[in-house]
Amino acid sequence: MRCIAIDDEPRALEIIDSYINKIDFLDLVGKFRSPLDAMDFLLQNKIDLIFLDINMPDITGTEFVKVMNQKPMVIFTTAYSEYAIESYELDAIDYLLKPFEFVRFLKSVIKAKEIYGLKYGVKNKSTINLAHFDKNIQIKSGVETYQVKIDDIRYIEGLGNYINVYLSDKKFVTYISLKDFLEKLPKKQFIRIHKSYIVSITHIKSFENHQVKLDDKTIPIGKNYKEKFIDLIKKG
Repeated sequence: MRCIAIDDEPRALEIIDSYINKIDFLDLVGKFRSPLDAMDFLLQNKIDLIFLDINMPDITGTEFVKVMNQKPMVIFTTAYSEYAIESYELDAIDYLLKPFEFVRFLKSVIKAKEIYGLKYGVKNKSTINLAHFDKNIQIKSGVETYQVKIDDIRYIEGLGNYINVYLSDKKFVTYISLKDFLEKLPKKQFIRIHKSYIVSITHIKSFENHQVKLDDKTIPIGKNYKEKFIDLIKKG
């Protein structure tokens, strides 16, 4: 499917571009900072799908959809949840609330591909294994965003509003709370054992009453987390 992305934030366009590069049935043929910039391109080119921000200067994404004569499929991408109802009234394929991760993006474009196939009678030649992508997590460190295998994460250390994510051969520093990051991880694989630490159960080599041992790291078990940790290990 031929697609374009419209967003006034350059970083948002970069993220969509990087996601599309991972998907073989999408072809990104244009990136625009404004719907007005994209208008001439759309008049002269056949486009199947638009990734469209909503809150932009001059004309909003929803206003732009209303004035288009030929309407490709639209997936709205926005940081504002209050536009959700209006977007679905415009028959949008999906509504992605920023910041969205790759798996969420993938589910959205698979939905668009299914609708495209029904409309044009195109058989689905691409097989997507969502379980594969669920084994990865995005971590933004500095200006870069990394795809990290969840199985490679050994433990996470909380530092106020930041965390250190430790792999066997590297460390990522990212702006997120320990609690919020834990919610992104598989519940059966990771557990918080201290106010400042989350550990991967698969990387624990041994444990005692008040600590767990990884290959080269000993991490304390907080008294408020001990019971839950023991219960999970027993079920393990």
